[in-house]
Amino acid sequence: MTMRLIGAACCLLATVSVLAAPAQAAPPPCEDMLEQLRAALATATPSDTDKAAITDLQAKGIERCNADDDKRADDFFAQALKLLGK
Repeated sequence: MTMRLIGAACCLLATVSVLAAPAQAAPPPCEDMLEQLRAALATATPSDTDKAAITDLQAKGIERCNADDDKRADDFFAQALKLLGK
């Protein structure tokens, strides 16, 4: 009976520690950020220099998005949006 109690206590402790752990928030889907960037580009008129940088950041973001690396893709898209003043 003692082993059964120890096993039950370990199980309970493991369950409580899992439930008490803070949840990690997943980054938003990169497709959402890409949509925002494309909408901003449709109405913006960036300089030629900024346009080249934005196009480069967009391409890098799409590459990372296709590789399921949402966090890095979103970082590239955010940099592009910042150049657009968004």
